[in-house]
Amino acid sequence: MRVHLIRRETIAEFMSIHAGSRASLGDWLEKIRWADWTEPGHICRTFGTADLLGNGSNRVVFNISGNSYRMICKYVFGESQVHLFVCWIGSHADYTSLCRRNEQFVVSRY
Repeated sequence: MRVHLIRRETIAEFMSIHAGSRASLGDWLEKIRWADWTEPGHICRTFGTADLLGNGSNRVVFNISGNSYRMICKYVFGESQVHLFVCWIGSHADYTSLCRRNEQFVVSRY
């Protein structure tokens, strides 16, 4: 199924602020454009460094720019397409801080 990316503008805004992420996020967006997923495991096939979060969260963490940045997205497999919601994007250090605070990753911020 094709991927419908929700909150693409969050990625565009992040790229405009963080020049070091532009090439990698551009490549990520191109892969999303052509992705054809039917199950969560296909996300990891497309992005070898992606990690599916557990406990039924339906979330995935993407490593961006050689792990300099992290992006958390929620995925929903529908009948005809996969909805991929950008929940959070930031530096690896910010991601580590979020994990320490055990936040739920529900807002977009950087």
